[in-house]
Amino acid sequence: MTAGQMTSMRFSGNRRTLVILAGVVGLMVGMAYASVPLYKLFCQVTGYGGTTQATNDAATHIVAGHPVTVRFDANVNRALDWKFVPVDPHVTVNPGEEVVINYRATNIGSATSIGTSTFNVTPAKAGAYFMKIDCFCFQEQTLQPGESVDMPVRFFIDPEIVADKNVVDVKDITLSYTFFPALVENK
Repeated sequence: MTAGQMTSMRFSGNRRTLVILAGVVGLMVGMAYASVPLYKLFCQVTGYGGTTQATNDAATHIVAGHPVTVRFDANVNRALDWKFVPVDPHVTVNPGEEVVINYRATNIGSATSIGTSTFNVTPAKAGAYFMKIDCFCFQEQTLQPGESVDMPVRFFIDPEIVADKNVVDVKDITLSYTFFPALVENK
């Protein structure tokens, strides 16, 4: 083998390595962009991490004698000049009983601001049984200076919670929302 042939093979090997590395980098970038929506989907399907289940249907029946106290927590990121509180601090419901509660947001700043909220449920193992029918989460909320608005949440606890031995000890659930400044694109 001549020196020229060895150099040609080395460049061929280098090119192959470069293509493989570029492919790996491209795959990593693609996975980084896909990870958030895929993780969100995973959490919604499984209830992992206290993610509640969304449904358009009401419960099929109410299970009396197994009351669950649902507490409501409200938080605001420091960058958003809002006051955000649950109107009622808690409710006690039977699994399958549909409930509507309200949170109240007030813009205490001097300028119009837009917020959006995230939520979670604790204990996390109860997330799969917390069924939200309607809520304000992930929707942009625009408040004028001094404006207050009540934001309803309609939910029920899935009656199947009483049959799951892994959550039989759950008697208290906390639904927590946190508002953040919305990322508004210039149009």
